[in-house]
Amino acid sequence: MPEETEALATLPAAPRPTGYARLFTVREFRAVFAAHALSLLGVIVSEVALSVLVYDLTGSPLMSALTFALGFLPYLVGGTLLASVADRFPARRVLVVCDLVCAGCVALMVTPGAPIAVLLAMRCCVAVVSPVFQGTRMATLAEILGDGDLFVLGRSLLRIVSQSALLVGFGLGGLLLTVVSPRHALLITVGTFCASAALLRFGTRRRPARAGNGSALVKDSLKGARQVLADRRVRVLLLMFWLPPMFSVAPEALAAPYADDLGVGSVGLGLLMCALPVGAIAGELYAGSRLRPAARERIALPLVCCTLLPYLGYALRPGLAVSLLLLVVSGAGAAYTLGLDQWFVRAVPRELRGRAMTLLTAGLMTIQGVGMALAGVAAEFAGVAATVTGAGVLGTVCCVLLALEARRTERRDRADHDVTGR
Repeated sequence: MPEETEALATLPAAPRPTGYARLFTVREFRAVFAAHALSLLGVIVSEVALSVLVYDLTGSPLMSALTFALGFLPYLVGGTLLASVADRFPARRVLVVCDLVCAGCVALMVTPGAPIAVLLAMRCCVAVVSPVFQGTRMATLAEILGDGDLFVLGRSLLRIVSQSALLVGFGLGGLLLTVVSPRHALLITVGTFCASAALLRFGTRRRPARAGNGSALVKDSLKGARQVLADRRVRVLLLMFWLPPMFSVAPEALAAPYADDLGVGSVGLGLLMCALPVGAIAGELYAGSRLRPAARERIALPLVCCTLLPYLGYALRPGLAVSLLLLVVSGAGAAYTLGLDQWFVRAVPRELRGRAMTLLTAGLMTIQGVGMALAGVAAEFAGVAATVTGAGVLGTVCCVLLALEARRTERRDRADHDVTGR
């Protein structure tokens, strides 16, 4: 027996999970992750089904496209006028109510005979609620995982899931519509939102509100936005989240005409649409699983300065293979966001965290829509290749200026902390 006990004592301990695997040792994160995957599935199915339904009812490509656009435009409204909801009410309640509101809106779309105006109005309501939900979820994630490396990995993994879902989701949504009608497909979305609400209600614990309910909701939201934007460091970090994507969406926005110029057909178009997300997934997976937190912060500013440089290759009017390579390399530069996440959560006071995350989400979605529109306008006059090249040049200049300002504010904050002894 002593020999057996001694032998057991010398057995190596089970290896601890590392990288992204560590996240799944946290019970609450497992619930948040599953809820995110379900609601994302529902959103993708609803976008495809609703677009087809509107086209079937109207026969208008414009109305079908407008249905997609309405998924972006109201983000700014919800992100600015309703942002304080994320901080002034308990987070779990906000998340569950947002999911149930979205489920109710989609249920109204399923109603037989629902007119186009109702369909589009409900689409807007879902888009208004979305930034509040996402901002609250990200602020809650910082409380579930802490403000350190686990939070950064958690945000990164949710982004990776979102990018991956875009690669396969629209195809699966289209396949689903060959089996069921658009209205029946929307019922799946109702179910996924309800399942997400149940996971968040029973899989996460109740936490108190981060801020009080002192003033009216809209007034408090606008005040919170002013407080967030008043901090120079936070303002620079927000711009670093927003501006690179505004320029990076140019090739995606112009993929159809560029594929037509190259004569590569629908297969080539699909590859051009997938290249950036594939690069982004690869970059984030490598940075999240192979690099230490300090290394991710060190490479953040160099990466943000380089991420749009591959677009300059469009000046040579490359073929499909080279274009795909340029887009994958550019997408991989999105790994800079892991370092940026850490700086952002460190810079924002806890009582403003929900509003700051909501503002970040709303601004990101809105500015990508603006970037797509501007790319389309520029391509009308300059052509696709020149527009993407211009986006690379102008975007890189903006990124370099932002990186310099981020370095200055980092030094200033460090000096302030040294003086105050914090």
